Amino acid sequence: MNERVSSPLPPKLPGPSDGLSIGLIGGSFDPPHAGHVHVIRTAQTRIGLDWVWAIPARGNPLKKTQTPFAKRMDLAREMFTGPRTRVTPLEQDLGLTYTVDVIAALQRRAPGARFVWIMGADSLQSFHRWRNWRQIAQMVPIAVISRPGAFPSAGLSRLAKTYSASRIPQGEAGALAYLKPPAWTLIKAPHAPHSSTAIREGRG
Repeated sequence: MNERVSSPLPPKLPGPSDGLSIGLIGGSFDPPHAGHVHVIRTAQTRIGLDWVWAIPARGNPLKKTQTPFAKRMDLAREMFTGPRTRVTPLEQDLGLTYTVDVIAALQRRAPGARFVWIMGADSLQSFHRWRNWRQIAQMVPIAVISRPGAFPSAGLSRLAKTYSASRIPQGEAGALAYLKPPAWTLIKAPHAPHSSTAIREGRG
């Protein structure tokens, strides 16, 4: 996810939004796995989110090969079945590619929502390669959830260095949705050692 283009507002949101704290998690989900579920559930419980909207990427500029979008949507819907979690084809419906544009469209459509961007610590390590990553950090609070092998080095990421003064302790994650960005936290929690790459290669 991450060309800034002119786009219409989403015709329909995936759920209620006004006055609610909503976690947004994007990715190729190729395929979705227990590690993604771990990230979603940890964010829900530690931040106290009302909803999580999972947004499969219609295409990922940082990855060369992908399963067709429709198949990834179906797999995500089968995997992300937890309470107050919805899988939405917003990127496809809007014709967008980049996270910064998806967030902007959602904020225009749902100004009363408190959006939080959720990502695994493995994604944080490449976050500075996303289109307008600094703008994303200025648009929404960010919750980073530990992933196998990624937690220690995540603190050395470009985001961590650039916004070190905006980091809040993980023990205060419950306030994240109410903070004005930039604001982010790094949450450590037990996790399942899954990755989409390993699963595709038959190693997971």
